[in-house]
Amino acid sequence: MRALSFLAILLAFFSCTEENPQAKLLQGNAFGTTYSIQFYASENFNAERGIDSVIHAVNKSVSTYIPNSDISKINNGDTSVVVDEIFKEVFAISEEVHKNSHGYFDPTIGVLRNAYGFGDVKPLETIDAHVLDSLMDYVGFSKVSISEDGKVVKLHPQVYFDFNAVAKGYGIDCIGRYLETQGVTNYLIELGGEILSKGENTAKQKPWVVGIEAVDSNLENRSYQATITIQNKGMASSGNYRKFRVDSLTGKKYVHTLNPLTGSAEQSDVTSATVIAKTCGEADAYATTLMALGLEKSVAMLKDLPQVDAYITYNDGSNKEQVFMTEGFKRLMN
Repeated sequence: MRALSFLAILLAFFSCTEENPQAKLLQGNAFGTTYSIQFYASENFNAERGIDSVIHAVNKSVSTYIPNSDISKINNGDTSVVVDEIFKEVFAISEEVHKNSHGYFDPTIGVLRNAYGFGDVKPLETIDAHVLDSLMDYVGFSKVSISEDGKVVKLHPQVYFDFNAVAKGYGIDCIGRYLETQGVTNYLIELGGEILSKGENTAKQKPWVVGIEAVDSNLENRSYQATITIQNKGMASSGNYRKFRVDSLTGKKYVHTLNPLTGSAEQSDVTSATVIAKTCGEADAYATTLMALGLEKSVAMLKDLPQVDAYITYNDGSNKEQVFMTEGFKRLMN
């Protein structure tokens, strides 16, 4: 599973394991990226083994990069697959965000991602109006459902699911759930730049503090433009400044955020979006959605979602970088 968040987040670890023997720090690889998890536990348990099991289960269900995963089988036309609770929950999150965004978030966009070269197959050489019109026949969340017996029903066999804009965040939520089953009440998970927090930084007896990476930051020399406190929330970011493809023949630039209503791969005035929500899966999905919506529609949607806060960078009419923040996000700023 590729990393779905393109605006990295600095994770600030303030405690010292030597000062607090209950503090644990785990680092590893998952979903095509890396993770760092800090937590406090009163009893020892094999956290790495448990986390690996969670990662395997999520990948087995919704990773398009694993040929024998449930989602891959469904995409390849297998109608006998009975989906698990992971698939159902990711589907439900997608359905909610799809509704709240008036269709701008849509996991059936897979055929478009593949065509533009952001999926797991070779991109099409030419995408003209005729080709795009044909592809759009296979895009639309209203064209899919899950039956009572747990099987996916598609209006067209060619409909291709792509949960990559929500699955990583959801996977982080699953890791958090696992830690809580082991009695962990204070933790901070960072995976591929996405965050899930619970409780507080026990060593400091304060909420966790994270940073938002600047738009002009790069992998070699990262810079951060804000820090916020985060408690019992998920946080995810998306941006087009690193993830894009340029057609070698036409020179046309295609950004990774696609408009599921038109099929276009052209950048809106929003250049990055960082979202805080009650779960990381929701934050992940909404961050991608804001990129497609553009500023005006994003602000309108956020007004109807008091449980979701956002930090958005965008280009104004003079092509100057500007920042919009919800009032809730402003209150979290340090």
